[in-house]
Amino acid sequence: MAAAVPGLLRALLLAAAAAALDNGVARTPPMGWLHWERFLCATDCSAQPHRCVSEQLFTEMADMMAAEGWRDAGYQYLCIDDCWAAPTRDERGRLRADPRRFPGGIQRLADYVHARGLKLGIYSDVGNQTCAGFPGSYGHYELDAQTFASWGVDLLKFDGCNSGSLELLAEGYRRMSLALNKTGRPIVYSCEWPFYLRPMQQPNYTEIKQYCNHWRNFFDVYDSWNSIKSIVEWTALHQDSIVKIAGPGGWNDPDMLVIGNFGLSWDQAVTQMAMWAIMAAPLFMSNDLRRISPEAKWLLQNKEVIAINQDPLGKQGYRITKDKNFELWERPLSGSAYAVAVLYQQEIGGPQNFSFSLAFLGNGLACNPACSVRQVLPSSRDWGVHSWVSSLSVEVNPTGTVLLRVDAL
Repeated sequence: MAAAVPGLLRALLLAAAAAALDNGVARTPPMGWLHWERFLCATDCSAQPHRCVSEQLFTEMADMMAAEGWRDAGYQYLCIDDCWAAPTRDERGRLRADPRRFPGGIQRLADYVHARGLKLGIYSDVGNQTCAGFPGSYGHYELDAQTFASWGVDLLKFDGCNSGSLELLAEGYRRMSLALNKTGRPIVYSCEWPFYLRPMQQPNYTEIKQYCNHWRNFFDVYDSWNSIKSIVEWTALHQDSIVKIAGPGGWNDPDMLVIGNFGLSWDQAVTQMAMWAIMAAPLFMSNDLRRISPEAKWLLQNKEVIAINQDPLGKQGYRITKDKNFELWERPLSGSAYAVAVLYQQEIGGPQNFSFSLAFLGNGLACNPACSVRQVLPSSRDWGVHSWVSSLSVEVNPTGTVLLRVDAL
């Protein structure tokens, strides 16, 4: 095997995370649905009545989340992204929803969502305009936080377009965090602060975690294997600075789940679900729940995968070795268990086997003196009891991942 994580680095990755934003939410990675990747900024409801960003879209998704097992699986946040707002603020300077597309306003939508046992998320921007050109929150942080709280909003995705300078960017993210907390309403605060910092300077993740519940580091996800692959590789390359900071109340966000759309093969969909679980990622689907396949639904609602993602220990996983086109990842879980992912990056040929010693996991502690091994993905089956000196041989499809759970005995 090549490129193993040194013992000292692994110990650093397992060190206690920094103090998180103290607002009582996101103790495990938030789960829900977000419109952006699938529905973008569609605003012409006459031409695209079932695809435009509108009250109808979100009430229909709320109905599906409540009726089709999504809420019960843990997906509780129904989130509006950009393009919901009217082009201008009202006469009192407050944000308002586009009256044609959201005739009942956001508060009525929040009531509808809450009545189905769900929570509502909304979007704004640290600058004077959102990324799509709608009114941003610059100069209105306190007012907008109060407005969102009065509507019954439970999550704010706060983008970083049009901020003007790095100083104003940082000031805006801090001020909105304080303003949200001041409302007294528990509101998950989703930031893109480090993504907008990174081209110019290294983010201070200790500070970011004190203000944000989760934060984006990398480019928007696309409905493609190249996008998923690049996110996973970026995470591995930067794991020494980002893994140790994640934990209850604050999470690295690799962006939306695109499972159930058009761009991923089955094996690639399994890889996204498995790796997002290993990375302790927020799980926000962006798909059409009204037209999702049974296979995609099974994968997204898989209880064993979600249990790994939501593990209360709150440790993010990391890559421990890369051997040619194979990658071996592990994530510490509660009860001295480990989740293990074997990812096969090759995009030609057929399935190949990857062998590794169980003594390699958890700094030698994951299977000491013995352990039970269970395969979670791409299908669920027991692999039996193994000893510390055992080796496993895992067959993986090209661009696929095998996800295992290892429990010490």
